[in-house]
Amino acid sequence: MALKVNLVSAEAEIWSGEASLVVAKTVEGEMGIMAGHEPVLAILAKGEVRITGLDGTKVLANAQDGFLSMESDEVTIVAGHAALIA
Repeated sequence: MALKVNLVSAEAEIWSGEASLVVAKTVEGEMGIMAGHEPVLAILAKGEVRITGLDGTKVLANAQDGFLSMESDEVTIVAGHAALIA
């Protein structure tokens, strides 16, 4: 099973695709999400979002001032500020 992931900032879509794992820093601590995870809504803390694609590729982004939601194997991360890390 795969996660459908959308990472967006106030300015633009940063990354969208399928992934096996999403790890993000929230105000409650670091959270890892895989397919089948219970629905969740969390407030983002300033930090890295790490996305592992289905083929094992890694996507790294900085994000802050927003939230993360997970429902029905769809992860949406909406950040006030976000950018891919080269």
